[in-house]
Amino acid sequence: MRGLLFLLLICVCCPSWAGHAYAQFGDVKYPSKFHHFEYVNPDAPKGGELVLVPPSRLSSFDKYNPFTLKGNAAPGLSGLVFETLLTGTLDEPTTAYGLLAEDVSVSADKRSVTFRLRRAARFHNGAPVLAEDVKYAFDKLTSKEAAPQFRTLYAEVIACKVLDALTVRFEFARANPELPLIVGNLPVFSRQWGMKNGTPQPLDKIVTDLPIGSGPYKVGRVVFGRDISYDRDPDYWGADVNVRRGLFNFDRVTYRLYKDNTAQLEGFKAGEFDFIQSFIAREWARAYQGKAFNSGQLIKRELQHGNAGDFQGFLFNTRLPKFQDVRVREAIGLAMDFEWMNRQLFYNAYRRVRGYFVASDFEATDMPDAAELALLGPLRAQLAPEVFTQPVPLPPHTELDPASGQTLRDHLRQAKALLAQAGWTYRDGALRNAQGDPFTLEFLDNSGAMGRVVTPYAKNLEKLGFKVNYKVIDFAVLQKRLDVFDFEIISNRNVGSESPGTELMERFGSKAAGTEGSGNFMGIQDLAVDALLEQVISARTRPQLITAARALDRVLRHGHYAVPHWYGGVHRVAWRNGRFEQPTVTPRYYQPEAWAVSTWWATRDNRATLAAQSRAKD
Repeated sequence: MRGLLFLLLICVCCPSWAGHAYAQFGDVKYPSKFHHFEYVNPDAPKGGELVLVPPSRLSSFDKYNPFTLKGNAAPGLSGLVFETLLTGTLDEPTTAYGLLAEDVSVSADKRSVTFRLRRAARFHNGAPVLAEDVKYAFDKLTSKEAAPQFRTLYAEVIACKVLDALTVRFEFARANPELPLIVGNLPVFSRQWGMKNGTPQPLDKIVTDLPIGSGPYKVGRVVFGRDISYDRDPDYWGADVNVRRGLFNFDRVTYRLYKDNTAQLEGFKAGEFDFIQSFIAREWARAYQGKAFNSGQLIKRELQHGNAGDFQGFLFNTRLPKFQDVRVREAIGLAMDFEWMNRQLFYNAYRRVRGYFVASDFEATDMPDAAELALLGPLRAQLAPEVFTQPVPLPPHTELDPASGQTLRDHLRQAKALLAQAGWTYRDGALRNAQGDPFTLEFLDNSGAMGRVVTPYAKNLEKLGFKVNYKVIDFAVLQKRLDVFDFEIISNRNVGSESPGTELMERFGSKAAGTEGSGNFMGIQDLAVDALLEQVISARTRPQLITAARALDRVLRHGHYAVPHWYGGVHRVAWRNGRFEQPTVTPRYYQPEAWAVSTWWATRDNRATLAAQSRAKD
């Protein structure tokens, strides 16, 4: 009995962390004093250059500060220049290991976490990384000087306290097993960044001052707004720390920006950069070919991965009165003919997105089970009856739906009926409400790539009486409009997560809906959604997280806040042959850009070329 009591006390008192790491659910893979991550080559040579394009819509930049709302920051800053207390891995979804911090400890009541910093950690100006710098970064990021998503992310952190020069403690409003990971991912920057005549500037006034971080790279050559290079710091303090061994091997990493996809691809074929990820199936099938590919000068690969699928869709701005009726939103979704698009436009390369946690354990299925009902039951008064009585909504098939036996024509009839119930009927050549106002839809885009998708979709919508406009604007203008929610319908993609958590508050929470610059583009303000978000972020076990996320997915899908798009099961990547080598082990969870930048290394010829260029400049 005494032995059993002892074991019970161990289970109750021991937090789910090791001194060198923290795991949300207790599953630390690498032991203390491990040598390197298994997906890297610890002996990879340093040198050479990697030139690539950002895997985003970014076409220009106007600042070096990635933490503020206004403007567009240069690509690569967060991952190359700024470091965090802990660092995640590419083979574990909910575990992080000490980076700036050499030790992490969680209090017995889970209401605080303490980090002890490495004595060797240095900023690029040679100054040590101290607890005061950590607190300074936290205070700045949670102030109104920073982009609002940081205040949402750290909303449950009630204090950041300096205990001594190398020790800092974060205190939480409640026990939440994800919070040590969240604060462990805090980007730390020097108090000297942006200093003017000995006086610190507000964070939102630091625009073109070169960052003072502690990462493996510093900002190098810049063609402002178009190209930016990062040079590996020869005095980088973490070069031989186990969580950095074999990583960040290039002496220079350069990002080049292009105005559109066509110019970008032609630049790749012309040898202007080395590495690119394709997001357009038609382009991948028809444009990634030619002599350079046939000769092997350019390599084209579809890379397998274990990531959760990315959510992508047309998002409704429900702040607008015309989108506030769920029947209207459902009707608009019924008009999309995905099967035709997949066959005619996408070379059958995609599968349809069904929910917000694509191809993962967190995706809701059919009817809610007992565990979900335990969460949904207390919210019954705030939820539509269909949440309990009908299977979770699935995007309709348009070529004889195997579930319903319906076709696109049937779905358009259903959409017409839903619109009529919502007070919109076809008369005088348009879909109109009782006041006679026509129903217009504007799809906003920045690249024009969605035009070939919107065009056939618009034809189906016009059959219902909608007047459809597709508008292409510059990315910088689009970003400004998104920040103030000045749009009707946009296309958006969220990278999938193997462990969804607090970031969902920024995406679906009521508070974020009214905060300019937030990621709640859809304007969701729903008390039931807020309650389920609380269940997600407070989950103490993975089964609890799965149940809470499925319940959230179910409720969101019944709300028809978006028209789901499509996703692929591989990364489509191309690169220049003969310039790079890769580790023999490919990680399970990765994005191509980060994987290449952090784990690949240059061939001998690549290293020799850059060395010769450097000597010529000297």
